[in-house]
Amino acid sequence: MDVVLLSRLQFALTIMFHYLFPPLTIGLGVIMVISEGWYLRTGDRRYESLAKFWSKLFAVTFAVGVASGIVMEFEFGTNWSTYSRFVGDVFGSALAAEGIFAFFLESGFLAVVVFGWGRVSPRLHFFATIMVCLGTMFSAVWIVVANSWQQTPMGHHLVGEGLGARAEMADFWAVVFNPSSLHRLVHVLLGAYLQGAFFVMSISAWYVLKRRHVDLSRRGFDIALGVAAAASLAILLSGHGQAQKVAETQPAKLAAFEGHYRTSPRAPLYLAGVPNSETETVDYGVSVPGALSLLVHGDADAPVTGLDRFVPRDRPPVGLCFQSYHAMVALGTLFIGLTALALWLRWRGSLYERRWVLWIFVAAVVGPIFANQAGWVAAEVGRQPWVVYGLLRTEDAVSRAVPAEQVLGSIILFGIIYTGLFALWVFVLHSKIAKGPDDPDRMPVSAGRPGQLVAAASMRQADGHSLSDSKDEE
Repeated sequence: MDVVLLSRLQFALTIMFHYLFPPLTIGLGVIMVISEGWYLRTGDRRYESLAKFWSKLFAVTFAVGVASGIVMEFEFGTNWSTYSRFVGDVFGSALAAEGIFAFFLESGFLAVVVFGWGRVSPRLHFFATIMVCLGTMFSAVWIVVANSWQQTPMGHHLVGEGLGARAEMADFWAVVFNPSSLHRLVHVLLGAYLQGAFFVMSISAWYVLKRRHVDLSRRGFDIALGVAAAASLAILLSGHGQAQKVAETQPAKLAAFEGHYRTSPRAPLYLAGVPNSETETVDYGVSVPGALSLLVHGDADAPVTGLDRFVPRDRPPVGLCFQSYHAMVALGTLFIGLTALALWLRWRGSLYERRWVLWIFVAAVVGPIFANQAGWVAAEVGRQPWVVYGLLRTEDAVSRAVPAEQVLGSIILFGIIYTGLFALWVFVLHSKIAKGPDDPDRMPVSAGRPGQLVAAASMRQADGHSLSDSKDEE
């Protein structure tokens, strides 16, 4: 058994499981802010009910995300001790910033968001919701900064030699704004918005199909559809910009993404195919001649660097990179088509009568999950054979004192625990979805409600007094 392969497999399984939850909380946070903000603006308690409902699902997902994420920090020390020593000064700063500026902000205000309904004023509660939403995004900022430094390391100097060397931070802001961080951050956030929006649309469409909470669900679907439509178009532009940056900073990764083996002008863009590294061709390939050169350089005749410029030991695994990257792109294109269809039907006023469309959106929740996972697989596998690009190889970063048998045993144990954790998350989530959002007409009155609500309550109270007076007179 290969301890390097097993250690990589262990970390891949734990981080892919963990990454089911952070994008969902980021996307749900945005939906919560929009719903509650619209409640404050209009005084319509249906939006308060929606915001309260999404906050319950947010809290469950946040809790599981925290529990599953702690494991990875221990893995750095147990399975990747050489890596931890090499990146500790740089990576540790970003993780500390994530804990101080993001996790505490998110978790500190979450209690107000979940338990503050009716106990604090609507504006204070809305402020807490915004802080929770920002906390989820700040968490993404620092994690992406740390990971992007591994892709395009800047702002450091090396101390020591050989396997005893380590990177020492020389310029904090150069680390934060390394060449790939902003492009990757925007792409990650947009992917999270898509996952949250499709999650909301899936639940809302299911309620409409089952004729439960129909009015609330239509409003929730409309909000999420707007977020999804904007994010799906924006992520197309973001992906294009990020691919151009990858071509500049990590040309071997882009060549693996595109199955581009030989440096050449008029490089083709493959829409599908099966890379064959033995013949250095793409079998069954469907391509557009010159399109890759055009997208990367803005010139169809410009040459694009191929894998032939790198010795075999410095090349990423082409097959997995190619397929995961193309799966992400294909799903992103599908999201644009689905949201465009829904917007068109919504404009015509027939969306909620098209049951087949609603069933598609019920199932489409898995699409952004797979797209986010495929994107990270492409990005991380495409960095190989480097764990810190150009500085530290993956095979040199693993712990030497941990035998392969122990790594395999921990993979099996983590698999059992994570299966149970996932089942628990699904069970609690299902129970809350089955119960559904509160009826706005039966919800307790919030302290210090918006002006429109106060006026509406006064009118209802006045009507009640008039009715009582009429009965007294009778």
